[in-house]
Amino acid sequence: MRYHFVGLGGSGMSSLAQILRARGHEVSGSDRSYDRGVNLELFCKLASSGIPLFAQDGEGLKEGVDRVVISSAIEEDNPDLTKAYEKGIPVIRRAELLAELTNQTTSIAVAGTSGKTTTCGMIGYVLHRLGWDPTIINGGIINNFASPNFVGNALNGHSDLVVFEADESDGSVALYQPEFGVLTNIELDHRPLRELEELFITFLEGVKKTIILNAEYSSRSFSKNTITFGLKRGNISPYEVETTLKGSSFKIGGISYRLNLIGFHNLLNALAAIATLKTLGLKDEEISKALECFKGIRRRLEYLGEVKGIRIFDDYAHNPDKIRASISVLRDYFERLIIIFQPHGYQPTKFLKDRLIQTFKENLRNKDILFVGEIYYAGGTTKKDISSQDLVGPLQEEGRKVYYSSNREEIIAEVVKRVQGGDGVLVMGARDETLREFSLKIIEALSSEDTSY
Repeated sequence: MRYHFVGLGGSGMSSLAQILRARGHEVSGSDRSYDRGVNLELFCKLASSGIPLFAQDGEGLKEGVDRVVISSAIEEDNPDLTKAYEKGIPVIRRAELLAELTNQTTSIAVAGTSGKTTTCGMIGYVLHRLGWDPTIINGGIINNFASPNFVGNALNGHSDLVVFEADESDGSVALYQPEFGVLTNIELDHRPLRELEELFITFLEGVKKTIILNAEYSSRSFSKNTITFGLKRGNISPYEVETTLKGSSFKIGGISYRLNLIGFHNLLNALAAIATLKTLGLKDEEISKALECFKGIRRRLEYLGEVKGIRIFDDYAHNPDKIRASISVLRDYFERLIIIFQPHGYQPTKFLKDRLIQTFKENLRNKDILFVGEIYYAGGTTKKDISSQDLVGPLQEEGRKVYYSSNREEIIAEVVKRVQGGDGVLVMGARDETLREFSLKIIEALSSEDTSY
């Protein structure tokens, strides 16, 4: 079949497109970022894998396209979608297509408002390393798989086993019926907490064989076999835990583990992965050895380097839970943090506004500095009825060192002017791949002998 992906640059879209191409289908795509000349590294890699890009003006809908694939971010008046309707080409949502591909396989779906990308990456990587040859469809780039010619968020295997990230943001997580279902956690993000809880319960009730569940949510019983994990309790729980800025070490059932990712939230992700891998029948010793080689996910509290005693981290954190987790980890190792946060999306920011403000109030120390950039706008139709200044004002009233700027060059200059040896610099924000480039520019500026920048 021939597929055309509208919004190909989305992490979930690009991973699925690569799997289809690897399985012999013809695949093309379009993306607003491609039209703007943004994130070209990704699009070059996709093109080199046999997925051509077209301008998002309807011209990519060539004769012979059998299906147009869209994500929930695509508006009804999108030129490609309009052309598809005019030509009578069937349109399918990404989640529906992913469900088609996975519901009839031996699949492992990883869900949760936080941690699912890293957990999915861990499970997929260990299975791959140990020769299980799984297909992996992830929402983030797995550093072990990334290369100059390979994106790294998807891997086509030749077994019947599929490991995939199940996103809840658009409610589509309920479409999946995996053999094994993993739930990392439930925190406020995208929609009201009660609605999220009901959505994840529906997901877990659709699991065919075994549920791997965070022990915090084990009060509800399910008809399926359920394995729990947690830092303090659960079927899989660690002891003799030691954490450093380089990672953590711990034991489970007499077996020693070493994780090269920092933070208790990543330890919890590892417990979810270990519980899943043990459920599949893998041996403890081989899980331990393989997991120690896992290099993490790009932009998930990723350490980028050190300049003049200053360490720089790049992170995808965008909701209150993820922001709290990242700040609390680094706060233990740095006397002062300089944080740059870019909110994601106008409506998500409006929905999370009060919780975001409260999270920063509770987690910023008086000596920490926070710069807030303008809200990331990916394009399309939306109400721009909130600004990052609406987050900054209440924090400044509390006497916090919080500043707003819509100009990234200004932020870099201010960071360079204020930063000191021993500080930690943390860049946070979702979806916008240029944030990584921004983080690297901070390193470049700090490396310059011209400290006035």
